[in-house]
Amino acid sequence: MPSSTHTRMTDSLGNSVTLHDPASAAALNDFVEGFIACEARAVNVLNAAADTSPIVQASCAALHMFAESADAPRNARPFIDQALAHAHQASEREQRFVAAVAAWVDGDLPGAIALHEEQARLHPRDLASLKLGQYHLFNRGDSPGMLRLALQAVPAAADVPYLHGMLAFGWEQCHLLDQAEAAARHAVHLRRKEPWAHHALAHVMLTQGRIREGTDFMASVSDTWTGLNSFMVTHNWWHQALFLLEQDRHAEVLALYDAQVWGVVKEYTQDQINAVSLLARLELAGVNVGNRWADVADHLALRLSDHVLPFLDLQYLYGLARAGRTEAARTLQHNIEAHAATRTEAQERTVWQQVCVPAAHGLLAHAQGDWATAVQQVGIALPRLIEIGGSHAQRDLFHQIWMDALQRNGQWAAVQNVLQPMANAQLESMRLARQVGVVNGVLGLPVEQRSPL
Repeated sequence: MPSSTHTRMTDSLGNSVTLHDPASAAALNDFVEGFIACEARAVNVLNAAADTSPIVQASCAALHMFAESADAPRNARPFIDQALAHAHQASEREQRFVAAVAAWVDGDLPGAIALHEEQARLHPRDLASLKLGQYHLFNRGDSPGMLRLALQAVPAAADVPYLHGMLAFGWEQCHLLDQAEAAARHAVHLRRKEPWAHHALAHVMLTQGRIREGTDFMASVSDTWTGLNSFMVTHNWWHQALFLLEQDRHAEVLALYDAQVWGVVKEYTQDQINAVSLLARLELAGVNVGNRWADVADHLALRLSDHVLPFLDLQYLYGLARAGRTEAARTLQHNIEAHAATRTEAQERTVWQQVCVPAAHGLLAHAQGDWATAVQQVGIALPRLIEIGGSHAQRDLFHQIWMDALQRNGQWAAVQNVLQPMANAQLESMRLARQVGVVNGVLGLPVEQRSPL
C-alpha cells in the first residue's frame, strides 16, 4: 500500500495516480492529454522527472522511446528502471502501464501489446495506454487489433473526442470506411481541434477518390493545427500535399513541402519519412525536386544502424539512394540484412527477413536504375507489405515505385492491368489519368481525354 509520503489523485481522464509530489499532476496530465491529442505539451512530463513516482517515470521513458532512434532504449532505461524499482508503491493500473513500457524498452512488443490490451479491458479510460497499444499494433500491421482496442473503451470513454479519432483510424485501416468517417466526424463534432480525426478522414477521402473534398476539408481545419507535435502537423500537411499531387498541382505541393512538411523537426524520424515519401512521389509524378534530397539525406545518413522499425529503414534507404548517397545506402542495406539475421522473436524475424530484405534490395535497385531487379524484389515484398507497419497511404509509395519499375522495364501490359483499375476508382485523379494516357498510348489503345473536374 502507498505510504503517507504518497498522494493518491486522479488524472484528467479520471484514472487513479500515485504521486510522491502532488505538483507533478500538471506535468503528468500534459503527457496524458498531450499524447492522445497529438500535442507537443506531452514533453512537459520531463519537467517532473525528479519525481520518482512510477507513473511519472514510465511516462518519461515512453517519451524517450518515441524518438524511434537506435539510442532511444538507452535514453529511456534510467526512467523505466526507476519506475520498476518503485512500482510496488503504485496502483495495479499504474503497475501495468509501467510493465508495458518496460516491455517496449526491452524490445518485447508482443508482451507490451498484451499488457495494453489487458489495460483496455480493466481500465478503459486509460487512453494513453490505449493509444500506445494502437501504436505498437499499427507498427506490426495489426489493424484489427487497433480497432478492437479502441472499441473496448467506447462504453467508458465515449465522452472523450480523442477516443473517436483513435476509433476512426482503426476503422479506416480495416477498410471499413463508412464507420471510419462517422467516428472521425463525431470526434470533430465533439472537438474541432482533433488532428488525428482530421487525419483519419483524409485517409477515407483519399481512398474513396474524394480528392477535391479532401483538399477543402483539410484546408478548412488547418487553422487548428497549432501546438501539435511535429509528426502530427507535418503529417497532416503531407496528406494535404497528396490531395494536391493527385490534381497535378505540383507547384503547390513543392511549396507545402518547403513550408510545412520538411523543416519542423528535421532530426525526427517521422518528419524524415514524410519528406522522403513526398519527394519520391513528386519524382514519380515527373516533377523535378531540385536539390531537396540533399538536406534530407544529411539527416538520414545518421540512421544507418537504427533498425527500430523496418518501415522506417526502407524509407531511409530509398532517400539516401535518391540523393546519390550510394555508399551510405549500400551500408544501410547491408546493416538491414545483418539485423534481420539476428532477430529472434518469430514475427519480427519473418518481417525483417522475408519482407524488409527483398524490399530494401528492390528499392536500392530502383534508385540505381536496375528496373528488372526492382520489379522482382519489390514485387516479392508487396503482397506482405502490411507486415512492416505504416498506413495504406504511406505504403502506397512502394506500390508506386514498383509500377514505375514495371513501366521502365517495358512491361506495359502489366502496368495497364494494375493502373486502369486504380484510375477507375479515382475519377478525380489527374495524376493517374495522365499515367493511363501514357500507357495506353504506348500500347496502341484509345487514349481517353479526361478534362479537369
